[in-house]
Order: sequence, then C-alpha cells, then structure tokens
Amino acid sequence: MNRAIRSLAVLAAALLAIAPSALPQNENQGQGQAVVTIMPKKSDAPATNVSEQSISVEVNGKQRQITAWQPFRGPQASVELVLLIDDGARASLGREFDDIRQFVQSLPPNVKISLAYMQNGRAVLSGALTANHATALQELHLPMGASGQSASPYFCLSDLAKSWPSNDLAARREVIMITDGVDYYELRYDPEDPYVQTAIRDAAHAHLVVYSIYWRNTGRVDRSEYENNAGQNLLFGVTEATGGNSYWIGTGNPISLQPYFEDFSRRLNNQYELGFSTPLRGKAEVESLKVKVTAPDVKVTAPQKAWVAPAGAPTE
Repeated sequence: MNRAIRSLAVLAAALLAIAPSALPQNENQGQGQAVVTIMPKKSDAPATNVSEQSISVEVNGKQRQITAWQPFRGPQASVELVLLIDDGARASLGREFDDIRQFVQSLPPNVKISLAYMQNGRAVLSGALTANHATALQELHLPMGASGQSASPYFCLSDLAKSWPSNDLAARREVIMITDGVDYYELRYDPEDPYVQTAIRDAAHAHLVVYSIYWRNTGRVDRSEYENNAGQNLLFGVTEATGGNSYWIGTGNPISLQPYFEDFSRRLNNQYELGFSTPLRGKAEVESLKVKVTAPDVKVTAPQKAWVAPAGAPTE
C-alpha cells in the first residue's frame, strides 16, 4: 500500500515538472494586428512618439491584452500602396494628373506602388508593385469615363483585397481609392449594403488600410445629389472600418488633390503596428476593434474591424 502511494506521488511530481509549453494551450485564444495612425493635433508638429502605456484595446467591447506596439519608422518600415482609380470617373480627372505625379514621385524608397483601375468589378493592376515610382507613373492614363464602368467600387476593392499583388506580410498595405463611391447595385444609402460589408471584411482579412478621394463619375445617377451623398457615406464607412480616411469637399470635385496627398503622407509617418490577443468565438473572423489613447495633444485613427486568427497561426 505504501509502495502504491509512493508511486502516485512520483507520478504527480513528474506531471508538475512538465514545462508549461508542453501542456495544451488555450485553443480559443486568438491574435490580431492592426495599423494605427496617431497624429499630432497640430499639423506642423513632428511625428508622435506614443508609448504602449498610453494605449488600451477593446475587442467586441471588452478590454484585451496588447502583444505588440511599435512605430513604423525609417526605410525598413516597408509600405505597399495601390492607387485604385475608378475607370468611370470623369475625364476631368486628367487635370489632377500633375498632383498625382508629384505625389508618386515624392514617395520615399520604402514605398512600393502600383496603379490599378476599377473595371467591371475588378481591380485591374497596371503592373507589379515597384519602388521605381517613375515606372509606375508610365501607366497613368485617363479613365474611360463610361457610366457604371466599375460596376461597383466595392466589388473592385474586394477583388484587390483577395488578389493583393504581394506576399510580404511585414509591409503595410495601403489603398487610395479615387471614386464617387456610388454602388450601382444599391443606389440608396444603406450602411448594411452587403457589397460594402463584404468589401470591409475582405479588406480587414487582407490587412488593408483604405483611403478614399471623392471624384464624381460619368452618368445619370452621378448627377443626383442623393446618390452622391450615399456614395460618400459608403466610402466613409469603408475607410472608418479599415483605419483610413475619406477626403471630399461637398459633392463637387476638388480643385486640387495635393492637400489630400500631403495629409496621407503625414499619416504614413505617424503609424504604429498594434498586436493584441483575444478569445476566439470560433474560427478566424473579423472582430470589432476600439483603440483608446491617453497621450495628450494627439488624435487616433484605428480600424473598427480587425482580422483575428488562432494564436500561432498566420494572420492571413
């Protein structure tokens, strides 16, 4: 009897000695990541330096642990940028080509870029992502200007997200859409537009930060203030969900795109990599995200949706 008790004690001690890493981990634990932009409130202020202690993260309304927080700084902080132009845009966009060229040529060497055009629900890339910005600009051309040429800008965004032209998971993925945002399949404003919601989910899955520049398209519906307001609001929903920004002045076309590009460039210089952990509700999924900052004199732009995958699995 004493021998049996001693055997059980030895077995218990052996189990306790097993390294924690060898024991089954929490299978319901998930990991997520996001690009967070923290801008100084004064536009002429230098880039921010916000510590992790100033950040809190909520996922689906509950506070979660931060697992990574660091600024994207220097040439090693690679960026992949697609300038996605609606092929149904009015040909007057051509007068903004000097602004577009100046912007692309001003991009630092760590930014690879490709131009793409929205055509029949697809994002048709003009070429591979390249750090040779002059080469990328060779593919800049006037849009076709045909009514409804894009089919839906949200179809095109989903297509781009699903076929992103790179497998570099370390690079930030940024998109600038030039479009009026009108969904020809759902002309009324509906924040639950299924095509818009699908585009948001696909963009979150591909870790895209989406920006939009409003430019009116050709066609009857694009002369309606209601449809154009609806398009602007849908674009705002996409950019807000992915952590980007929407640019517009009323429902008319802007005089210049330069101020928008300058703001975008400032945002690139004030972005942080955020990692967080949260319980999974099931398989990998898009979850609601809220980032709060207590640091003074700054404003935060963070995605409202983030892709969460099982811990240890690829985030894509």
